[in-house]
Amino acid sequence: MTDSPPADDALAPIITEGAYAHVGSFRYLIAEDRWEWSDSVARLHGYEPGTVTPTTELILRHKHPDDKAYVEVLLASVRSAGAPFSSRHRIVDTAGNVKHVAVIGDRLLAPDGTVLGTSGFYLDLSEAIEEDVRAAVDEAMANLAEARAVIEQAKGALMLAFTIPAERAFDLLAWRSQETNVKLRALAERLVLEVTSAPGIALHDRGHFDHLFMTLHERVRRS
Repeated sequence: MTDSPPADDALAPIITEGAYAHVGSFRYLIAEDRWEWSDSVARLHGYEPGTVTPTTELILRHKHPDDKAYVEVLLASVRSAGAPFSSRHRIVDTAGNVKHVAVIGDRLLAPDGTVLGTSGFYLDLSEAIEEDVRAAVDEAMANLAEARAVIEQAKGALMLAFTIPAERAFDLLAWRSQETNVKLRALAERLVLEVTSAPGIALHDRGHFDHLFMTLHERVRRS
């Protein structure tokens, strides 16, 4: 089966692939218990087009072990009645690469309405998911850097106010976070905000600073 649909509309895939590298079509014919897939789907599984004939056994062999049982049930329904379906699962190609795919199929009908099988497509989601993961990691790293910066500033204020080393300043922040059930970063951000908004006052007036520090969580919650 090539990337161009056959002339018979009843047996044609529901999409035309053309240059869409991440999309591939397939069909299953009930009467012949026969699968066909396009060049794109063959490559998705790690095969050069025309080098292998897809079968139910071959298709299942490429399903990720954690997803195989679910897909087996799905394929049983497809093979018995050509039932429409949609599924997101993982496959493992011939090189051992795990790929995330969406597979969507609908009934393949003859002109008289007879169910011939199922026709549909594979959508390779691996690249998109990897991009999402990379974006999430980048965001997490950026947030971590911002959190470290503000925590270091808050530690500096505590070190100056109480004349304590950096480790004990962090212990103080962590203790207040645990005692008040407010995130440590939120406390640090509030402390830095209040100290810098009243420079020369909070750090020199120990009573004022003590009260400011011990009540930070209240203003964090209000804000």
